[in-house]
Amino acid sequence: MADFRHVVTTEEDGEEVRVLMRRHFDLSSRLRGKVKRGKLVFLNGRYAEGFHRAKAGDVLSITLPEERSRFIPENIPIDPVYEDEDLLILNKQPGLIVHPTKGHGTGTLANALMYYMQQTGESFKIRFVNRLDMDTSGLLVVAKNAYCQNNYVEQQKKNQVKKIYTAIVRGVIEEDQGEIYLPIGFPDPDDIRRGVCENGAPSLTRYRVISRFRESGCTLVSLLLETGRTHQIRVHMSHIGHPVLSDSLYGVPEPDLIGRQALHASSLTFRHPVTKKELHIEAPLPDDMSSLIERLR
Repeated sequence: MADFRHVVTTEEDGEEVRVLMRRHFDLSSRLRGKVKRGKLVFLNGRYAEGFHRAKAGDVLSITLPEERSRFIPENIPIDPVYEDEDLLILNKQPGLIVHPTKGHGTGTLANALMYYMQQTGESFKIRFVNRLDMDTSGLLVVAKNAYCQNNYVEQQKKNQVKKIYTAIVRGVIEEDQGEIYLPIGFPDPDDIRRGVCENGAPSLTRYRVISRFRESGCTLVSLLLETGRTHQIRVHMSHIGHPVLSDSLYGVPEPDLIGRQALHASSLTFRHPVTKKELHIEAPLPDDMSSLIERLR
């Protein structure tokens, strides 16, 4: 769990604790409220009210509140590719729903994480800060506290998170690279599918060809998301005539080739919310996509 510390400077001598907190600890108003109600603000190790005045050399610190999820633990394999006391980043396998829903109360990644915590002796509230469709594989970030969740979301809003996907799409793309800048929304309010429409949200996808499989009529591409709309890659690639291979919603299922859409979240680059150091995380292609590429060559 992240702890935040600040040594009060000479220039800050006599300032109130609440002022120093706002200046040095980048917390949302909701999280500040939780910290205050939990009496988790300290000066030199002792609880301090917001109106208390600090002296030069005092150590101001806060501890984030302990929270935990209540999902049913299930022994479902997961693949952690990065973990520290604040973040857990997984390489999600295809076919796994991220969060329990009315139709899927168990058998989800959240249930798997509860079991993982039992095995590792950890306890935290599960906060998924990015989402992947059930049949999309790859990198999924779990924040272990509210501060890291809020910080990551803010980085996404400011386009400071670099998200790269790998996909096999139907058709041969002749240009080596390009961009798709088209708004995404709901063309038909009675249809769950998104689509390109005038009143949609601005959406930008950049693509780069990795390999062309002319005999098979497919292309392996790398895709950089400049925005993060639901189904963005699937909608954009389908709109330009190159749907993700075996996409049952925006293309045509091809179970003889692969049993799900051939889409993988392959790399993430962002700043660690606590250390502020840049993190670059990669996840190798799953076996089904690797095997398919060999078949298409």
